[in-house]
Amino acid sequence: MFGIELLMKEHENILTFTAFLRKICSGILNGEPVDGKLLRECVEFGRNYADKHHHGKEEKILFQFMLDNMGPVAEKLIRNGMLVEHDLGRLYLSDLEKAVEEYEKDPIDDHKLDIIANGVGYGALLKRHIEKEDEVVYTFAERALTEDHKKAVNAETESFERQATEQGVQDHYLSWLQEKVK
Repeated sequence: MFGIELLMKEHENILTFTAFLRKICSGILNGEPVDGKLLRECVEFGRNYADKHHHGKEEKILFQFMLDNMGPVAEKLIRNGMLVEHDLGRLYLSDLEKAVEEYEKDPIDDHKLDIIANGVGYGALLKRHIEKEDEVVYTFAERALTEDHKKAVNAETESFERQATEQGVQDHYLSWLQEKVK
């Protein structure tokens, strides 16, 4: 199923990103200077690639089809699980951004700690979240959605991707990630 295969490929990119963010946080813990510009770029990647681009496809397409067509189990899984975790990820990014701003105003250890806690927390959340999606949610969708629904998910995913490609979303963020992790 193209839509799910694409989401799983994006998970690999997101895990590469969270490993990079963890490396930055580890460096701060070990005395490296806080690079506010780089951390803001990380927040931008999280918001625009992981959330707006990737979670956008999940929330607007796959999860919506699951909610509309797969009954109460899907309702609980999506509303009480996946969407809650998406919101928690947004909170981590917002708090990371605030911690960077606070550190730049007043470079004390408490603000460094907030940077590390939110960066590492975001990564840990996404790692667990991705495992659940890859192993449970997507498998459930592939098994329970009808062939017509799968075709519709694929078509909507292709349309979403085409628009993002026209805007340069994938090229921009994946080029940034490749440059940072080389």
